[in-house]
Amino acid sequence: METKPVHFKNVSREESFGYDRKTLDYIRNAAAHGLYEIRGMGAKRKLPNFDDLVFLGASMSRYPLEGYREKCVTKTLLGTRFAKKPIELDIPITIAGMSFGSLSANVKEALGRAATEMGTSTTTGDGGMTPEERQSSKTLIYQCLPSRYGFNPDDVRRADAIEVVIGQGAKPGGGGMLLGQKVSPRVARMRTLPEGIDQRSACRHPDWTGPDDLAIKIQELREITDWEKPIYVKVGATRTFHDVKLAVHSGADVIVVDGMQGGTAATQTCFIEHIGIPTLAAVRQAVNALEDLDMIGKVQLVVSGGIRTGADVAKALAMGADAVAIGQGVLVALGCNGETYYQNGALHSAEADYTAIGAAAGFCHHCHTGKCPVGITTQDAILEQRLSPDVGAKHLRNYLKTLNMELTTIARACGKQNVHHLEREDLVALTIEAAAMAGLPLAGTNWIPGQGF
Repeated sequence: METKPVHFKNVSREESFGYDRKTLDYIRNAAAHGLYEIRGMGAKRKLPNFDDLVFLGASMSRYPLEGYREKCVTKTLLGTRFAKKPIELDIPITIAGMSFGSLSANVKEALGRAATEMGTSTTTGDGGMTPEERQSSKTLIYQCLPSRYGFNPDDVRRADAIEVVIGQGAKPGGGGMLLGQKVSPRVARMRTLPEGIDQRSACRHPDWTGPDDLAIKIQELREITDWEKPIYVKVGATRTFHDVKLAVHSGADVIVVDGMQGGTAATQTCFIEHIGIPTLAAVRQAVNALEDLDMIGKVQLVVSGGIRTGADVAKALAMGADAVAIGQGVLVALGCNGETYYQNGALHSAEADYTAIGAAAGFCHHCHTGKCPVGITTQDAILEQRLSPDVGAKHLRNYLKTLNMELTTIARACGKQNVHHLEREDLVALTIEAAAMAGLPLAGTNWIPGQGF
């Protein structure tokens, strides 16, 4: 007797967990083209983040501050260890390094203007310093990356601090990318590259192989700047505890830790989604390393990677950061992934441009193509006019202002007269995973997973 297969209705249309539609698409694309995917922006997978923490506001045991009557200080000092001229900021929210090449010259100018108006710093990124950026930025951090593209000792002296980039949160262990369609004549001149040819940077600095060599490089940078400029060292979050210790031993004034939620203009998707650790876990490891070395308050910590809101800023500071750096949030404030753009004083729809590159507003990660519909991540002479420095600076200033207002509101609610007085005791975690990563008690208990009951 022949047995016929039985098809249950719910099972026949059930998607496989291990081979869902996304995985099937990946395998089919790999089979068809033999190439890995390159894209921009940050990790899309769900990761433990600052939303998994909440503050314990003041009530009976602590008194809150009156929001409209009592001040809450936001002044921030970075680079106090060795530099003759530490960085003084009005707010602990800075703009992360994003290169000219990745971004248009108009965007770089807008970043500088907004940062200056808010009393904070912006950062050059790979590829050197543009005149627009230097002129518009009161406080400008100059990045020194493995590529050395556009690196100029005279510009180092003109900067207010130097950031030695060892790694980036979106691609620790990997070099930078700038695909040929974004290597315009100006970008090519600045980077000493042929026009229209892909630029793929080295994944490690060419003149050192370890922390002892890094110490020599930091000494060289101090000498050419007469010991005036703070030296930052930026690491992508992986073995954060050890990396922070080595950076401190090398002589860094400031440590920048970039978690895997950090964005990028272009890299392999397998890097973005599968290398590095979440910012939440990295902050705790970095603070533990500084505590081990008795360097809290001597070496400052800047945290980046997925900082979006004033609440995120407050939580990073409460966990031990001295400041944060924001990249993707800044681009969104400028109009990234927006449905419209301003040009010649009028509002225009970008829908057709998104469709042309196979994307849609809110879902675009095509920064690497140079065809940004809103004129941010492009070198196209026509597209870049879709972001006016005036309009971009206004929107970004509003965003930074809002973050700072939220930060001080939370600090006052916790009874703090200074945002840098926020502390770990003010936080609890909502999930076991976040509690374990952040080293904070699970809400309603005294239990920190991994540290007993």
